[in-house]
Amino acid sequence: MEADLRLESSLWVGNKRYRAVLTGWKFHWTELDKKNRDKKTTSVSVAEVVGVEDGRVEILPQKTVEDADKDFTVFYVKRSSSRGSHGLLWILGSTQFSCPSRVLRDQWTKHLKTALKTHSPLRPQRLLVFINPFGGKGKGRHIYHSLVAPLFELAGISSHIIVTERANQARDHLLKKDLTGFDGVVCVGGDGMFSEILHGVIGRTQQEAGLCENDPGVNLQPCPLHIGIIPAGSTDCVCYATVGVIDPVTSALHIIIGDSQPLDVCSVHHASALVCYSVSLLGYGFYGDVLAESEKHRWMGPLRYDYSGTMVYLSNRSYAGVVQYLPADPLLSSPRDKTRCLSGCSVCSRSTERLFSHSSDSGSLYSSHLSQLSGDSEEEWVSVEGRFRCVSLTCMSSSCPRSPLGLSPSAHLADGTGDLILVWDTHPLGFLKFLYRHTSTQDQFDLPFVEVHRVKAVRFALSPCKEEKADEEIAGPVDVIDEEDRTHVETINENGSQQHLAERDTRQEMTHKQKAAAPFLCGLCCSKAPAASVWNCDGEILSVTDILCRIHGQLVRLYARGIEDGASMLRYGEDE
Repeated sequence: MEADLRLESSLWVGNKRYRAVLTGWKFHWTELDKKNRDKKTTSVSVAEVVGVEDGRVEILPQKTVEDADKDFTVFYVKRSSSRGSHGLLWILGSTQFSCPSRVLRDQWTKHLKTALKTHSPLRPQRLLVFINPFGGKGKGRHIYHSLVAPLFELAGISSHIIVTERANQARDHLLKKDLTGFDGVVCVGGDGMFSEILHGVIGRTQQEAGLCENDPGVNLQPCPLHIGIIPAGSTDCVCYATVGVIDPVTSALHIIIGDSQPLDVCSVHHASALVCYSVSLLGYGFYGDVLAESEKHRWMGPLRYDYSGTMVYLSNRSYAGVVQYLPADPLLSSPRDKTRCLSGCSVCSRSTERLFSHSSDSGSLYSSHLSQLSGDSEEEWVSVEGRFRCVSLTCMSSSCPRSPLGLSPSAHLADGTGDLILVWDTHPLGFLKFLYRHTSTQDQFDLPFVEVHRVKAVRFALSPCKEEKADEEIAGPVDVIDEEDRTHVETINENGSQQHLAERDTRQEMTHKQKAAAPFLCGLCCSKAPAASVWNCDGEILSVTDILCRIHGQLVRLYARGIEDGASMLRYGEDE
């Protein structure tokens, strides 16, 4: 087939002559000098050709067509670095070619379009698009119609558009309506809209598979529909963590060429019932308090998060609780190994083989630890009890423009695990240092009161013997962790790691002088501290405190390919 698609001829770009060659997977054109010698070569992968049009055509900022019998225009992906982001911007590149004859022009356009169909079989043909007109600054519709729709039209993608009018409309539509013929679902909005679509796609898949989502031990069926994200919200954490930039054109081009990025999903359960799904942050303590406080100040817009964060920090709170977790195999990866989950991640690729290797025999991805979740192997769980500034679980780095490396810089998108971050009660200045390190390249885990574990499941409950007294003030003395303040019960399985023991011994060496130190701040007020915080689940407050979380490996797929770094500029560079 590749031999049949090969085509070579002389073409003109402006007033310069080129030798153009199509060889199945590659389309490249080389400038020739007056003596027919090669000069500069531009090469484009056929998989990244967006479309081919007759004539001299421009698409953005608006479509213009200059009809020319012997001309055709090729549109393709171009990359550029993005200031302030770790990923690469994708822009729509184009080159207008002139042929000696119309017959040759038609031959080129036919071969190029055939090559697209042959080498890009996963490209979507029909998409269901949900637009949130209220998210962010209310520019969702404008972003889609001015930047995204023209690209979809160029690529020959048909779209059914629904502008949402209420919360959970997208989720309900996906759960109840006929989805036959759609290759994927696209959300134009922020993390809230993505969460709606995530719940709808997962719920619909489990309904059709006859599986009960309320059972935390059930192995959920991977979703066949891809999800695309066009960032247009006040927070676009999922887009940033999976693409590396927040840019509608970049995301639209990933959708068009049919990129496919598997993504782990965490299911959250309470009392044998599903509460929600999470892909980025599940946070208790500081992150829960910030979200709860911000809800009181929605009139401030995005500034409410800065204000609420300051208020919660100054209130100097910590909470008693019991955390249990099921450790992942430390031989596969570690949250402290300094690796980053980038496009083509080897850890995630190996995890695909591991997660799906026994699926045909058991009908599940996690038959190996199903019994552990159901309580048959309690000795596999690690249990800690004490007072925490915050407890966080994330299935990805959770990076964002303000925190370029995220909550857990070495977390992976699709390895079937999550990173559990425990921040024990400490002096306010110590906690401020932890928060500040999220905005820099410093290791936020290299602190004596912080520990991180790669896990497959987590349980959290309020400490039965550590309830706060009614007369306890927020500004009470800060207790540094010692043997009286917390118990640590742990048993390590055969593959377990004792890396956290060293971290714990370090914390126990903290002096009692710190524990007895006078409070740094009295807080904004001297009201009584609440006995419990709330859970922040991807920007939504949960109504329950005691939860069981389980990581489902590669449950959904996004139209993305992970974060591309600078090496991708060289690998996919146009100029050779």
